Amino acid sequence: MHATFLHRQALYLRPDPARVIVRPFKPATEPRDLNPTDKARANHIVERVLALEPEVAASQLEDVLNNFEGRHRNLLETFELRADEMEEAFAAHGGFSETQRQLVGAYFMNEYSFEASALFNPSIVPHPDQSGTSTGSLRFVLSLRAVGEGHVSSLTFRAGTVGADGSIAIDSTARLASSPRLGHSMPGPIGDEVELVFRPDQDISERVIFPVTDSQSHGIEDARFVQFTDGGRKTYYATYTAYKGTAIRSELIETSDFLTFRMSPLQGAAARNKGMALFPRRIDGKYAMIARQDNENLYLVYSDDLYTWEGGLAILKPQFPWEFVQIGNCGSPIELDEGWLLLTHGVGPVRKYSIGAALLDKRDPSKVLARSSEPLLRPGPSEREGYVPNVVYTCGAIKHNDQIILPYAVSDTYSNFATVNISALMQAMRA
Repeated sequence: MHATFLHRQALYLRPDPARVIVRPFKPATEPRDLNPTDKARANHIVERVLALEPEVAASQLEDVLNNFEGRHRNLLETFELRADEMEEAFAAHGGFSETQRQLVGAYFMNEYSFEASALFNPSIVPHPDQSGTSTGSLRFVLSLRAVGEGHVSSLTFRAGTVGADGSIAIDSTARLASSPRLGHSMPGPIGDEVELVFRPDQDISERVIFPVTDSQSHGIEDARFVQFTDGGRKTYYATYTAYKGTAIRSELIETSDFLTFRMSPLQGAAARNKGMALFPRRIDGKYAMIARQDNENLYLVYSDDLYTWEGGLAILKPQFPWEFVQIGNCGSPIELDEGWLLLTHGVGPVRKYSIGAALLDKRDPSKVLARSSEPLLRPGPSEREGYVPNVVYTCGAIKHNDQIILPYAVSDTYSNFATVNISALMQAMRA
């Protein structure tokens, strides 16, 4: 099978080092202190700032604002919030002015170029707001994994439109980027949940979800978003890998509007590996996932409560040379008239990643009806170079009219789009 039914676009989404957010900065403790004291470095910095004459402090703060104001929203408010987190450092001092507090806050922030290195592993879902969309067209939200300094991964977004003819357009990216407000942590079914809230006036491309918990401290990786329908209610879920540098765990994002997000851990033997992908609706009253439990095969797993995943049945194993090393899913199954279309990735010789597909029975997804013997998409001659060479990868596609809209990553560096004709794909897979 050769993919004459797949057409690459030229909509390259590349990382932009100029896009930055401000993050809390914590000075490291020196391993050897020639003049040891009982005070931490943070206290020393606070003391130095509070010792400035009022006019000097005001001048320094004005200089900071002049230097950074055009790069971020609400900088003074951000500095105030950072100062609020440092009440212990202020406690040992007497009175201080608002200007001094804001200047102290500035000393404990730093800019972070969240997509300096890569913008990849996209997934795509229908936009929650389709107002104003022309007949036959679809607004969408694209999620992307961004990588910056220290190889820390965060989650960022873009919006765009697929026309009635399958043409794809990406909205302009906002100049600024912003982190959400941390809402209340709350006890969830199996552990603490975190709520993140963005301001409605922030463009969707401005919103960046940076690691906020210890389990995510080194990255939020490979979010597989899906629009989930349950009793007429539509919710967006995404499974992702939380990475803390020494361990991983699967977690779940939930949102209805891409403004407020709830992040929850998953548990169970089936949730211990990467790459879980949720079906877009219940099957026989149960939630269903495609997961990889053994670093090699794909399993079908069911859950009663969405948060606990046990057991599972192996339904797809490496079969063809381009996937002999391992297979995994490339996003949530897509419901077609013919069955569930599951995009897969396969790893072959010289660790080359390609994208394939399988067709699962709609009533019983453990039954494999058809499978691609050759990849739908493999690294082209111009797509082999990057941070990780010889890789094409996606975290999710969508159906639009008679096509599959497939965003995909190139060599763990940047992203592009392809479109797939569904009827031609079905014919090729069955042949």
